[in-house]
Amino acid sequence: MRPSPFPRRLVALLLTAVWVAPDFVMTANATSAKNDFVRERQITRGPGGRILTNTGVWSPDGRWIVYDTRSDAAGDRFDGPTIEMVNVDTGEVRELYRARHGAHCGVATFHPRAAKVVFIRGPEHPTPDWQYTAFHRQGVIVDTSRPGTVMNLDARDLTPPFTAGALRGGSHVHVWDAAGEWVSFTYEDHVLAQFKEASATHDLNLRNLGVSVPRVGGVRVDRDHPRNHDGEYFTVLVSRTTAQPRPGSDEINRAFEEGWVGTNGYVRADGSRQRRALAFQGQVVTANHQTMAEVFIVDLPENLTQPGDGPLAGTETRAPFPPRGVTQRRLTFTAERQFPGLQGPRHWLRSAPDGSRIAFLMKDDAGVVQLWTVSPHGGPPRQLTRNPHPIASAFTWSPDGRHLAHVMDNSVCVTDARTGEMRRITPRTADALAPRPEACVFSPDGRQIAFVRRLTEGGVTANQIFVAPLND
Repeated sequence: MRPSPFPRRLVALLLTAVWVAPDFVMTANATSAKNDFVRERQITRGPGGRILTNTGVWSPDGRWIVYDTRSDAAGDRFDGPTIEMVNVDTGEVRELYRARHGAHCGVATFHPRAAKVVFIRGPEHPTPDWQYTAFHRQGVIVDTSRPGTVMNLDARDLTPPFTAGALRGGSHVHVWDAAGEWVSFTYEDHVLAQFKEASATHDLNLRNLGVSVPRVGGVRVDRDHPRNHDGEYFTVLVSRTTAQPRPGSDEINRAFEEGWVGTNGYVRADGSRQRRALAFQGQVVTANHQTMAEVFIVDLPENLTQPGDGPLAGTETRAPFPPRGVTQRRLTFTAERQFPGLQGPRHWLRSAPDGSRIAFLMKDDAGVVQLWTVSPHGGPPRQLTRNPHPIASAFTWSPDGRHLAHVMDNSVCVTDARTGEMRRITPRTADALAPRPEACVFSPDGRQIAFVRRLTEGGVTANQIFVAPLND
C-alpha cells in the first residue's frame, strides 16, 4: 500500500518543521515572537469515529479525555455506538458506555470535580413515530468507575397533566457549572412539534435553554406513555422564545450555544453577586427583517422550582415557562455594523472565569472573524483580536483567565485575553491536516490543549485526538 503523502507535504509547507512519525510534530526554533511551536502528541490511533465536545472533555485530574464515536468528521450524523475515554499519558482507551437496542450516543462532557460523564442518548427501540431527532433525546450520566451503568439526568412526561421538573422532549449538549451542581443544555419540545404554523392559540417547537438541578428522590412520572421515564434531576426551561419576534425588538425565536458565566457567576453593577447565569446566542429579527444572532444572558435564581408566569411543565399548547426570578436580557446590539450579528464557525459563548467578560465571534469591518467580548452588564463589545486570518473553531478560556485557545490558519493558537496578541502553538499544516473546528479545549490545569486532526494512516482516514502543551 502506498504511504500517505501528507507528511512530505507538511514539511514542504512548513519549511522549518520536521515530521516525526504520525504521532507528533516537532519544529525548529520559532522565527517569530508570536510563535511558540511545541511538540504535540497524538493520543488516539487507528480507525473509528472520535468527536470532542466543545468544552468539558478533560477529567478533573487531567489524565483522561472523553469523546464519542460518531462516524463522520464533524459529528453531524448521530450514529455513535459508544462513549469512550483515552488516557493522555498512556493512550489506554476505556469504554464507558455502549448504546443498545438501536440507540446511539454522543456529545460527552466530564463533571468538573467527580469522575462522571454526562452525554446524549437517543431512543432505544426506535419506531417509525419515535426516531432520533432533536426532541427525542435525553441526558444520561455514567460514573467512570461503573462503565455501562447510567442514570437519567432529565425526566420525560409526554401526557397531560405534565409533571413539573420533567421535560416533554429532548435535551442536548449537557454541561455542568463550575461547582458541578447544575447542568445546562439546549432543548426542543415533542408536544409542540405537532404544530407546524404559528398561532395565537399555541406555541411552536423552538430551541430553548434548560437547566437541571439535583433533587433528592429525583422526578417521578406516570408510565402512561411508552416514552415517559424518570430522572434524577429537576429540570426546567430558563429561556423564553416566540415564533414571530417583533422586528427591532429583543424578542428571540431561538436560544442556543450557551455557556455558564464565571466560575461563581458575576458581580452585578451594585456590587452584589449573581451566582448563576447563562450567556447564550439569541436569534432576533432586525427592524429591516433580517434574522441574526446576538449575545443574551439569563440570570438564574437559587430556587428553580417556583413557577413564574405559567406552569413549569407547560401545557398542551404552551411551552414550559421559566421559573420565578429568571431574567433574560440582551447584551449586544450590532444591527448597524457593517457585518452585523455573531458570525464564524459554530461556537458556544464562553465566559472569563471571573465572570467579567463573555467571549464570542463576530466579523470585524474587514469581514474577518475575530474574538470579541462583552460585559454581563452590556455595553459596547470589545474587539479582542485583530488577526489577518479568521478564528476557525470553537474556543475555551484557560482556567486562570489569561488565554483563549482556538484554531486559526490551520494552527492551534492561544490569544492573550488582555492584549489580544495571538501566538501559534502548533505550526500551520496543509488543509487536510488542519485541526478540526469543533473543539479546542484547555485542560483543568491550563497547561495543555486538546484538539482533533483528521489523519490518513494505513489507508484509513479517521479523526484522532491530539494534545499540545502550552509553554508559558
